[in-house]
Amino acid sequence: MNFKEKTVIVTGASEGVGAEVARLFALVGANLVLVARTSKNLKKIAVELNNKTRVEIVAMDVSDADACANLFSIAQAKFGAVHILINNAGCHYRGNVGSTCPDDLMRMIDVNLKAPILLSKHALPFIRKAGGGAIINVASLAGRTPVPGAAVYSASKFGLRAFTFALSEELKEDKIKVAVVSPGPINTSFIMANINTVTDLTFSQPICTAREVAAEILKLCSDKKRERSMPQISGWLTHITYLWPIIGRLIRPVLEKKGRRVKKVLQAQLSENSKGDFDSID
Repeated sequence: MNFKEKTVIVTGASEGVGAEVARLFALVGANLVLVARTSKNLKKIAVELNNKTRVEIVAMDVSDADACANLFSIAQAKFGAVHILINNAGCHYRGNVGSTCPDDLMRMIDVNLKAPILLSKHALPFIRKAGGGAIINVASLAGRTPVPGAAVYSASKFGLRAFTFALSEELKEDKIKVAVVSPGPINTSFIMANINTVTDLTFSQPICTAREVAAEILKLCSDKKRERSMPQISGWLTHITYLWPIIGRLIRPVLEKKGRRVKKVLQAQLSENSKGDFDSID
């Protein structure tokens, strides 16, 4: 796909993966509509990219249904069309279900699952009118195999994957590509800022950079794949443990031991540099 002058909406765009997605689309000449809750952070990335492409920022909460409906009219009015939606905004309150606040449990469902569904629905008529495009959802390896200590987050990402695949089938006659990227741990403060609460199991998998995830999102907009797991070896592992849960239970102690070692190294690095080198996902 030639992204020149295409209009791309990115949620969770002020930092982390979303900001890297914005930077890569800017490099290929796309118009950008950047969405996040914090106006200050959005303005910062907009200033950075204004000399490369045209940028519109929309400060909103993706769990606000009215704001989701209005977003596409804003993009249409600014750029004349909408071609691509990147559902990247994410939310994770870590801990066991029994010890997590009910509002936090529901917030994860609202942001990680309900918002992408609603945004995708609103996007469809605009993308059809533009002659085609893509919807890319950012899920997680936690959406490929159950993760203890992250049950609701895992459920929301399982749901997002299922929605992606089903919507792709619904739109098989349309010129709208629907796909999902499922990364493991990413080098952003989405996990690093709360590293003590992140499960040891998470750190048993190789850590991706935000730029690497963003690059895969761009590829998914135009290739024939419906999902990219990152890294691929972790995708294979989650597939095996999903199909044969007993294998997951047997190897979990080994993975958790490895994850604890990695986590201790990362904690030491963060302690040495209290500012860190990590972005967040809004």
